[in-house]
Amino acid sequence: MVLEWGRPSDPAGRLEKEMRVYDFLDGLSIQYLRADHAQAMTMEACREVDEAFGAPLCKNLLLCNRQQTEFYLLLIPGDKPFKTSQLSKQIGSSRLSFASGEAMEALLDITPGSLTLLGLMNDREKKVHLLIDRDLLEAEYFSCHPCINTSSLRLTTRDVLEVLIPALGHTPQYVTLDYPQE
Repeated sequence: MVLEWGRPSDPAGRLEKEMRVYDFLDGLSIQYLRADHAQAMTMEACREVDEAFGAPLCKNLLLCNRQQTEFYLLLIPGDKPFKTSQLSKQIGSSRLSFASGEAMEALLDITPGSLTLLGLMNDREKKVHLLIDRDLLEAEYFSCHPCINTSSLRLTTRDVLEVLIPALGHTPQYVTLDYPQE
């Protein structure tokens, strides 16, 4: 796996939504390390990228309430288990479930397996609430896909919190998801 700083030198074969991510990050003067790789649909498939970056990829979950009127993008450490009950209490929304692939595409222009914080740049109507597990704030780096799961990016957590998220226009809600060891 080859790591490169910045956008690909040749955009041939790249999706428009991926190139929009690079334009967006470059416009914010955010530096990023990029890796192109085989399609990574699961956290398990991302382990090689994690090792190359020296930073784990973030797990991204698109959730919705029972009526599918409220949507939430939850960012948690990749190795952390997720249970809806604890999150539901913190955000005051009962009966959370995973949103459909169709909702993901309609709201964020992302297909399943490619969900990322960067998809919020496509949520112009601000229909998706951003939820961030506090454990992610302690890491030096934040890794994610550029709206496609055949590439990954590593950014500094500081740039994500201080530059990227404000530019996305989504105010994050920080949550604590701690589960007792079983």
